[in-house]
Amino acid sequence: MDWAGWATFGFVATVVLTGIMVGAQLGGLSRMDLPMMLGTVFVESPDRARVIGFFIHLVNGQIFALLYAGAFALIGTATWWLGAIFGLLHGIAALTLIIPLLPGVHPRMASDRAGPDVRAVLEPPGPLALNYGTQTPAFTLAAHVAYGTLLGSFLKPG
Repeated sequence: MDWAGWATFGFVATVVLTGIMVGAQLGGLSRMDLPMMLGTVFVESPDRARVIGFFIHLVNGQIFALLYAGAFALIGTATWWLGAIFGLLHGIAALTLIIPLLPGVHPRMASDRAGPDVRAVLEPPGPLALNYGTQTPAFTLAAHVAYGTLLGSFLKPG
């Protein structure tokens, strides 16, 4: 397996994915703040949460990059288009499975099912994270496709 490529390009791809998501947020195209969502699992302060969440997201990105690298090694090939397909599937899983499960484990996120809670400081993401804006799914998918494309372009399969 391409360990050096995994370490390097997993980091680069995660930074690009995060940059696309933060750029969409700063541009008013999405209100989803991944570092805030992840960080507030552990701390209440929004400023501290963003820092902690950013590092959690980097670690998560490396873990997913390891899965991509393993899949490329198993298949025996790595191409930009295969990475893009993996990224699209990853983005769909994030929007339909991972993000919707957050209210069930997040101590500071409201739930669509349980309603508001005194401790909740984050609204629930809703289906496909649409509570964070109608363009959120598109930017989430684009960011994950970019992530996969980078990994597929630069990782060596064997």
